[in-house]
Amino acid sequence: MFWADRIAGEIEAKFGKQAEPLLIRDEKTLSGRVHVGSFRGVAIHGVISEALQEQGTPNVFRYEFNDYDPMDGIPSYLPQGEYEQYLGLPLKNIPSPEPGFDNFAEYYGAEFKAVIEGAGFAPEFYRSSELYLSGKMDGVIREALEGAADVRRIYKEVSGGTREDTWLPLSVICPTCGKLSTTRASDFDGETVAVECRDLDWVKGCHFAGRVSPFGGSAKLPWKVEWPAKWKVLGVKVEGAGKDHSTKGGSRDVASHISKEVFKYEPPFDVPYEFFLIGGQKMSSSKGQGSSAKEISDLLPAKLFRLALLSKDISQAFNFDPEGDTIPVLYDLYDKLAEAYKAGVKDDYTRLFLYSHPSTARPNLTVPEFLMRFSQVAFIVQMPHMDLEKEAEIVKGAPLTDADKVELQERAAYAKHWLGAYAPEKFVFKLQESLPEVAQSLPETAKAALKALHDFIAAKDAMPSGEELHAELHKSKEFKAIYLAFLGKESGPKAGWFLSVLDRDFVLKRLASASA
Repeated sequence: MFWADRIAGEIEAKFGKQAEPLLIRDEKTLSGRVHVGSFRGVAIHGVISEALQEQGTPNVFRYEFNDYDPMDGIPSYLPQGEYEQYLGLPLKNIPSPEPGFDNFAEYYGAEFKAVIEGAGFAPEFYRSSELYLSGKMDGVIREALEGAADVRRIYKEVSGGTREDTWLPLSVICPTCGKLSTTRASDFDGETVAVECRDLDWVKGCHFAGRVSPFGGSAKLPWKVEWPAKWKVLGVKVEGAGKDHSTKGGSRDVASHISKEVFKYEPPFDVPYEFFLIGGQKMSSSKGQGSSAKEISDLLPAKLFRLALLSKDISQAFNFDPEGDTIPVLYDLYDKLAEAYKAGVKDDYTRLFLYSHPSTARPNLTVPEFLMRFSQVAFIVQMPHMDLEKEAEIVKGAPLTDADKVELQERAAYAKHWLGAYAPEKFVFKLQESLPEVAQSLPETAKAALKALHDFIAAKDAMPSGEELHAELHKSKEFKAIYLAFLGKESGPKAGWFLSVLDRDFVLKRLASASA
């Protein structure tokens, strides 16, 4: 059973049929350009929502843009000196890097929202600041402050973290300097807390000291307390997290204990999942490393982006390497799934194929008759003398349909972008105008093979087909010599097919030069 269907079944078994829709939630702190790794949570929660809907379980998927956390580091792509003054302030209260946005968080949130919607997911978006400033968090803040001793005990028992007896699970926005990171709260009297604004190693406080109300958006809870507090305030029933949060003694474990013991709320159904890696690494959006969600989504149409995010079970990591074979291999997987779907196969793979398309596209989903391999398209778009549609018709063996042409041109556009931005050297080809230097001193065996191929072509009235050339080349298996003579590198596309689409006179002259 496909993993989304399996999890949806487990959720239905836990909650049964309810009158009220189940609330599914996920969130991202907008500390900078959002790394694509964060999108796996969007995709997993989004597809679980779609699976539940399909099986008749009403649900709502809400996605939070966390704009109330403090800036605790400056992204490397921003001017460090300009942003140092904002360290420790809530993200919502920091100016946007570009005009046209209300604040820092809105700027980065707008880009991520566009990627989410472009991939065919449609959660209800909201901001963490809305929960605090509206007073919706006031009740759980009071519970957390009154249960501070239990919070400290849970920290120690579950994760081994110790807090002073006077420590309160609260960060107050300093009424003087506006910073969150520098304040320490103590002594809750039922209406106010004592606050001091201190210097830290990485940010200076203003040394304010006094009493402040923790309600109405003037303070926020620390992450491991805030997480379960939001579950209760929003009524969350399903929420997963990456495996780094889901280990024993990790933030999910702490949050679940606080949820049950302090807030008296049953923790949501958990969906722990592995990482979506870029080049084998899990990277931070605030550090400016890796690839942003927008950069990766721009490399792929929505159906391929979703396939990358959903093709592995949630217990398996997916390593997306835009500088390697990931994209061509992903297209090959899509084509394989498409053929099975067209053949009427009904299994986990065709379920994956359906989920790789946005839910709005599934009711009338059709697949083109012909899907040219992405690697072939990527080669042809680098050959200015070749007509892509004509070459595709040769490979298909029949005229292209309108749907074939639309898909082909889409692949061509994405291939050009990938080739220009990320493609590894082995996928980058240029037909050399003259005999490359590396092919000017080939071994005698290679020269003999090229001479035999020259004579084979010269004996024909027209350029032989790719199949004929392939069979002839297999007699000597000197494929490397062909690539060196025409491309100046040791590898390339299928040699017979590659030669068959070149000008006959050009091929004969090049073979004569290389075999001389």
